Amino acid sequence: MIKKLLYLLSTGEQKKMYLLFVMMLTMALIDMIGVASIMPFIAVLSNPEIIHTNHLIQFIFRYSGQFGIETEQQFFFFLGILVLFLLILSLSFKALTLFFQFKFTQMREYSIGKRLIESYLHQPYSWFLNHHSAELGKTILSEVRSVVASGISPMINLISNSIVAIILLALLIVINPKLALIAGFTLTLAYALLYKTVRSFLNKIGKETVIDDSSRFKAVSESFGAAKEIKLGGFEKVYIDRFAKSAKNYSRNQANTKIIALLPRFGLEAIAFGGIILVVLSLLSDSGTLNNVLPVIALYVFAGYRLMPALQQIYASLAALRFVGPSLDSVCRNFEKLENIPPLNEKNNILLKNKIILKNINYNYPSSKKNILRNINITIPAQKRIGIVGKTGSGKTTLIDIILGLLDTRSGYLKIDDKIINTENQKLWQKSIGYVPQKIYLTDDTIAANIAFGVDAKNIDLDKIIEASKIANLHEFVLNELPLKYETRIGERGIRLSGGQSQRIGIARALYHETNLLVFDEATSALDYHTEKSVMEALNKISKDRTIIIIAHRLNTIMECDKIFFLEKGEIKGEGRYDELINTNNSFKTFTLAST
Repeated sequence: MIKKLLYLLSTGEQKKMYLLFVMMLTMALIDMIGVASIMPFIAVLSNPEIIHTNHLIQFIFRYSGQFGIETEQQFFFFLGILVLFLLILSLSFKALTLFFQFKFTQMREYSIGKRLIESYLHQPYSWFLNHHSAELGKTILSEVRSVVASGISPMINLISNSIVAIILLALLIVINPKLALIAGFTLTLAYALLYKTVRSFLNKIGKETVIDDSSRFKAVSESFGAAKEIKLGGFEKVYIDRFAKSAKNYSRNQANTKIIALLPRFGLEAIAFGGIILVVLSLLSDSGTLNNVLPVIALYVFAGYRLMPALQQIYASLAALRFVGPSLDSVCRNFEKLENIPPLNEKNNILLKNKIILKNINYNYPSSKKNILRNINITIPAQKRIGIVGKTGSGKTTLIDIILGLLDTRSGYLKIDDKIINTENQKLWQKSIGYVPQKIYLTDDTIAANIAFGVDAKNIDLDKIIEASKIANLHEFVLNELPLKYETRIGERGIRLSGGQSQRIGIARALYHETNLLVFDEATSALDYHTEKSVMEALNKISKDRTIIIIAHRLNTIMECDKIFFLEKGEIKGEGRYDELINTNNSFKTFTLAST
C-alpha cells in the first residue's frame, strides 16, 4: 500500500515528504520533553524537600541562581514558567508541522490530478474511443481526492502518530518499564483486534465505492447530456433512480467508513482511563504515599492525553488505507497503462506545400478485426478543393482521421510532401490543420472565445474573429441578433444556438487559426441551402491559399471540387472531377442517384 502511494508522488514530492518526517520526529521529541518536564515540576510541588535531596533538581536549582532565583518559591515559579514554555513550544512546532503536513497532502490532489489529465490528453485519439468521458472525469475528480484524503493523508498521519506513540512509550518505559509495557501492550492489542475484525469489510465497501462512484458520475453525465431527449420522453424518474441507487450506496459506505474509524475511540478511552486508575492504585500499593506517586501519575495522565489520540489516529489511518485500496489500485493502473508520449523534436509546424500521400493504407479499430479501410492509395494536391464521398459506413471519417494524424495506420503511411507522419511529428502536422466536425463542441463562454477556441482571453484578436466570421456567414447574425455581439455567452454546449449557427462558429474557428489545410467533416449539414452556398463561395475564394478537404452528403457541396474521391466499403472506387466520375463510374452514378 505504502509503495503504491509513493509511486504516485514525484521525486521532488517524495523529498518534501521526507523533510516533513524530520519535522514530525522533531515535534515528537519536543512533545516528549514537554511531557517529561511535568514530572519534576509536580515532584517539587508535592514535596519541596526534593530540591535538596534529588541531585538533578538540586543542580537545576543551583544553576538557576545565575538568573537571580534564590528562594524555593522563586524556583517553583521558574519551573512552572519552564513547563509552560515547553508546552507552548511543543504546540507551536506542532501547529507549524501540521500546517506543512496539510499543505503537502492537499496539494497532492492538484499535482496528481494535473499529471493524470496531462497523461489522458496526451494519449492517441484511438485511446479515447475505448474510454468513457465520465469514467475519466471520475478518476481525476473523485478517485484522486479519495486517494489523497484516505491514502496519502492517512499514510502521513500513520507515520507521524507512530513516531509520537513510540517516543512517548519509550519515555514511559524509562520511568516504569513494567507499567508501560502492560499499558502499551493492552492498547495496541485492542486496536489490532479491532482492525483485524473490520479490515475485510473495509476492503469490500472500498471496492463497492469505486463502482458506485463510477455509476453516479455516468448517471449525471448522461442525464444532462441528453436533457432534451429525457424531457421529451418523460424519462426523468429513470435517470433520477439510476443516480439515486449508486449515490445512496456510495454515501452509505462513506458513512460506514467514518463510523468504523471513530467508534472504537469511546470504548478504548474507557480502557485507557480505567488503566490510569489501576496505575494509581498499583503505585500507591507499592509506595504507600501519594506524594511519591503523584509525579508518575501526572506523567501518565499527560502522556495518556497525547498517546490516546495518537493511537486512535493510527487505527483510523490503517482503516482509511484499507478502504482506499481499490481507488488507489485504479489510479495506479491508470498511470501504468497510459502511454508515454515523446517530446517534439522540432519547433516548426509541418506545412502542406505540394501534396498529401496515403500509401497502402489499411486500418481496423483496436476493438475490431474487420478492416475499415483497405489498400488506400491516393494523392491529394495542395491548394485544391477535395471532396470525399460515399455511403454511411464506407470509411470516410476514418480516412479523414488518418489524414488528421488522429489514427495510426496498421500498414502503409501518411506523407506530407517529403515527411512521413509518425508519433514524433504528428503534433507538428496537426498544428497546420483546421478541422470542422459535424457536431461542434462549444463551451459555455462568449462567441469570441468559442471562435478563438484554445486561445487565452487576453490574446484574442477581434479583427481576426470578424474576418473569419464574415467568411463563415456568421458576422451579420452576431451583429443583428445578439445583444452583446461577440461577447454574448452561448450557454453550455451552445444550447442557445441552432445547429446551423453552431456549425458556422465551427467554420469560423477553423478559419481564425489560419491553418493551410481545412477539413470539413459534414460541417455544413445543418446549414440551409442558401447559407451553405454562401459559405462555400467564400471558401472558394480562399482556396488558392489553402487546401480544403470536404466530406459531404449533399452533392452540390462537392460538385465544384477540383477532385473527388469516391469510397465504397473501405476502398477507393473512383477519383476525378464530378463530371468525369458521373460519366465514367457506374458506382458513383448509382450513389448520386440514391443521394438525390
